[in-house]
Amino acid sequence: MSAFKPLVFSGVQPTGNLHLGNYLGAIKKFVALQEQSDCIYCVVDLHSLTAQLVHQDLGDQTRSITAAFLASGIDPKKHIVFNQSRVMQHAELAWIFNCVARIGWMYRMTQFKDKAGKDRENASLGLLAYPSLMAADILLYRATHVPVGEDQKQHLELTRDIAQKFNNDFSEKIAALGVGVEMQVGEETVNGYFPITEPVIGGPAARIMSLRDGSKKMSKSDPSDLSRINLTDDADTISKKIRKAKTDPEPLPSELDGLESRPEAENLVGIYAGLAEISKADVLKEYGGQQFSVFKPALADLAVEKLAPIASEMRRIEGDRAYVDAVLKDGGERARAIAEGTMKTVRDIIGLLQD
Repeated sequence: MSAFKPLVFSGVQPTGNLHLGNYLGAIKKFVALQEQSDCIYCVVDLHSLTAQLVHQDLGDQTRSITAAFLASGIDPKKHIVFNQSRVMQHAELAWIFNCVARIGWMYRMTQFKDKAGKDRENASLGLLAYPSLMAADILLYRATHVPVGEDQKQHLELTRDIAQKFNNDFSEKIAALGVGVEMQVGEETVNGYFPITEPVIGGPAARIMSLRDGSKKMSKSDPSDLSRINLTDDADTISKKIRKAKTDPEPLPSELDGLESRPEAENLVGIYAGLAEISKADVLKEYGGQQFSVFKPALADLAVEKLAPIASEMRRIEGDRAYVDAVLKDGGERARAIAEGTMKTVRDIIGLLQD
């Protein structure tokens, strides 16, 4: 084997309604990536159990995320769209990676510290091991690239650490089986079975903040629905939320430096930039010196133009449960075939007996 085949893996948790931040920070990027690469899009329903074990509607939430993928333009025939729990090899590889990863690595994860809070002894083992399952999601398909937001960069670094340790530990066996790629690790050349996955970061609106508080990330869990634009919001609701978005009394600046210490203004400019696919600087060239009474209606019109058709299509697809289930079933079968190929080799590398 001379090189890893380029492949993008992307995953979204089925917890709550998807919003504008999910769209600009992730799904819109997913749609663009499918034009350049082979892609696997996964609804990571096993991950959702770390946030809440007992769900009344996990199946419908999984279908809703799938509908958002499809409504946004992801092609389930050219690429793979499935839900994680259909492919048992995710959990199998996660267990192996639990034995590769070190506890200290997990305790250093910022997201674990934030979500577990002060009462860490009461946090679930799943929450602690979450990054190990995320590494398994990615490396089960030997994905070379993953689009990530700022809050997931540390988890991808851990994925890279796990891949590197596995490759180092089993380098001789990988070479003996002829299933590896020669990789340089410091001064040493090792035979690696897993790629050192690269992040895909970028876009002018990779991080979208709350419409009510520019210092907080837009979130599904915020108690105020006015804090976010849901992908299912209709045109009137989108316009209303942007009109009510928190701002300050000053006009928009003409230069980027003028957005410093103005988080709400910077957020709205970033949203416009993300939707229009231009830079924040270009937004300020057009609207610098204007009051929000001018900018907000322009932003509302743009948001409705870009998002209302997605919302309408998403509602239509959600109404056809049989179609959504068929997409997930087909995607699961195709994903499982790749996953089992990986796991057969991993079992051989480790020395687990199999038929």
